[in-house]
Formats: sequence, structure tokens, C-alpha cells
Amino acid sequence: MSAEQRLTELGLDLPPPPKSAGNYVAGVQTGNLLFLSGCGPQRADGSTVRGKLGADLDVAEGYEAARIAGLAMLARIRSLTGSLDRVARIVKALGMVNAAPDFTEQPKVINGFSDLMVEVFGEPGRGARAAVGMATLSGGMAVEIEMVIELKP
Repeated sequence: MSAEQRLTELGLDLPPPPKSAGNYVAGVQTGNLLFLSGCGPQRADGSTVRGKLGADLDVAEGYEAARIAGLAMLARIRSLTGSLDRVARIVKALGMVNAAPDFTEQPKVINGFSDLMVEVFGEPGRGARAAVGMATLSGGMAVEIEMVIELKP
């Protein structure tokens, strides 16, 4: 089953692709690799999940924020490539978590993103990954994800 078919089967609607918030582009392709700029947890209505994990938000809320960021990233991929079916595999993801100083559950939070990628792409959705805590993120958003994907020829 294709990624686009899985998305439909899962009943997932993608939000509008996020716009760049500064002097950069949403993605850069070199060869068959697409390097994607960071995406935050922007909902379809344009609102963003904000807050600090371990202070304002718990792990479950962070997991959901990472999943929302994943949906935004899928929208960005589709807007840049024309179809999620062009994705050969997830190469690498960096998950940044807006975290209180003593918060140590970043991997559990970013699993919200990673689980979504596997749901949509199957085993090729499981790539290398880092999940790190940050003192703050732009606009106070809860998480931000950047990634590299391999495109089919």
C-alpha cells in the first residue's frame, strides 16, 4: 500500500504546509536527498502547541505535539515533492523538545513523530533519530522536528 493510501486509510488530513518564518527555504534537494527545515506542532487551524515539557506539558501532551509536527512535516513533504509516494525512506530526524531543566523523557515525546512516520511509510519510515532537550524553541513551541529523506528516482 502506498503512503498516500495509508494516510487515507488512517483517516489523517494534513494541515496546510507550514510557511518559512525567516530567510530560509522549506527544503533543499541534492541528488536523491531532501533536507527539510524544522517544523513545529502547527495545527490545521494555524495555532501552535506551546509550552515546556516537564513544566507546562506532560509526556502524553508532548507526544501529541510531536505527532502534530509530523503531520505538518508530511504536508511540507507533499508540497515539495507532489506526493508522499516519492519518499523512499526516512534517513534521519532531529527532534528538539522545549524542556524544563530536569526533564529527561525527550525520546518518549519524539516517539509521537516517529510512530506517525512508521504508520504512514511502514518500515522505511524508521530512520536514524536524535531527541534532544532545548532551553527554549521559537515562539515557545513545544517541539520542533527537522529531517532528511531519500526520494525515489
